[in-house]
Amino acid sequence: MPEVSPRGTYLLIADALRKEIEQEELKGSLPSEAALMKAHDVSRNTIRRALKMLESERLITSVQGAGWRVSRAPIPPLVERLVAVITEDSLAVGDRYPSEANLCERFGVSRTAVRHALAQMGGTGLLATVHGKGRTVRALPAAQKES
Repeated sequence: MPEVSPRGTYLLIADALRKEIEQEELKGSLPSEAALMKAHDVSRNTIRRALKMLESERLITSVQGAGWRVSRAPIPPLVERLVAVITEDSLAVGDRYPSEANLCERFGVSRTAVRHALAQMGGTGLLATVHGKGRTVRALPAAQKES
C-alpha cells in the first residue's frame, strides 16, 4: 500500500476481506497471515488487527493449528445489526440510543467493534453524539422511512 490511510490500514484490509467473504471469493480457510502480509505489504500486527475485527463480527473464526476460517453461517455486519436496533426498539428521531455497554452485551461483541459501527452510523447521519450524554437517533434508516 503506497500511503497510509487516515481511516486505518487494518480497516481497509478488513473491508477488502469482508467483501471477498460476502462475494464468496473466500471460502473455507483464509490465506496465511504471511500471505496476507505479502499481499497487502503490511506488518503482521496490521493483519492481525484486521482479522480480529472480522472475528468480532463473527465472519471468521480462528481454528487452533489450522489458521483462520470463514464462519459457516455469516452474521450480518455489526453496523447493520446496530441500525436494526432503531427499528427493533421502535426508536424515533430524538430518542436515546442504547449505550455502548448495552450493545456489547446484546450482541456479544467488543467495545471496539461497537464503537467502530457507531462511528459509521454517526458518519451517515443516523446518530448524534453529545459528549457525556450519549447518543440519540438523528434520522431513521431508509427501510424504516419507506414503511
